[in-house]
Amino acid sequence: MKKLISIVIPAYNEQDNVDELARRLQGVFAANPAYDFEAIIVENGSLDNTYEKLLAVHKQDNRFKVLQLARNFRMDGGLTAGLNYASGDAAVIMTADLQDPPELITEFIKKWEEGYENVYGIVTKRNGTNAIRRFNSQLFYKVANGLTGGMVPKNVSDFRLVDRKVYETINSIHERNRFLRGIFAWVGYKSIGIKHERAERFAGVSGAHTFKVIELALKGIFAHTYIPLKLITLTGLAVSVFSFILLAVIIIKAIIWGVPFAGFGTIMAVMLLMFGILFTMLGIVSEYVGLIYEEVKQRPNYIVSQTHGLTIEGGALKNGSPEK
Repeated sequence: MKKLISIVIPAYNEQDNVDELARRLQGVFAANPAYDFEAIIVENGSLDNTYEKLLAVHKQDNRFKVLQLARNFRMDGGLTAGLNYASGDAAVIMTADLQDPPELITEFIKKWEEGYENVYGIVTKRNGTNAIRRFNSQLFYKVANGLTGGMVPKNVSDFRLVDRKVYETINSIHERNRFLRGIFAWVGYKSIGIKHERAERFAGVSGAHTFKVIELALKGIFAHTYIPLKLITLTGLAVSVFSFILLAVIIIKAIIWGVPFAGFGTIMAVMLLMFGILFTMLGIVSEYVGLIYEEVKQRPNYIVSQTHGLTIEGGALKNGSPEK
């Protein structure tokens, strides 16, 4: 019996990429006749004709299955939904804009057959990306890698193949603030990276604007490390020690030389510095409080509107509706 590979792809406003995505995936299917494939494309609350295009592809080739969400649940929400419906011996996750080259799936499968359970892509070059976005990516990986003790490898993308035991472990984790790149690293398993260049979008405009990317990056860092909280304590201790030393110096100078003329500029600079540090620390605490707030509400990571080609036996169907 052939092994089944599930390919999970969130799609948000990707109407211009759907047909090319299907064509290239069909090429991957044909290039690997020893395996069966299913492509679970998660329509993530699109505002264009993505859903209609996906239905047309599904009618033409039933290996393409459609999972429509009730609204946009971001990239990680879409991936979570798709992985919960996956039934393959292994699952591939990738984007719908074709920046992740589908042809690399063949190399992922080879590494999986060698015994690797988490085969991920390492981006060596980002084509079609502006300087600000490249800088943001480099900064994120540098900070995340440092704060998490190297848990988030540099330049690793979401594009990967994982064994069934890996994605079932991921499915059993019910965090609301999900940063899957970090969770995949956290669960461990035998892993290896494959280097590749990240292509330009085939068509359309990216929805990953700078502020959204920064928001996701901060959530990913805060969700996987407590070091910023520890820095608050260390900063407080350092400022306290510095303050006591400065106070001792002022007392000694007052005893020896008398009280000098009070410097208004110095006083204001110190006050602004202290208030700046204080509010920065409060900001970090508020981020963690926000994460806790999201967790305790226990809302689902996604809500399914309808499915096409997916059955209860073929997927989790934990938060969704029956096939329509």
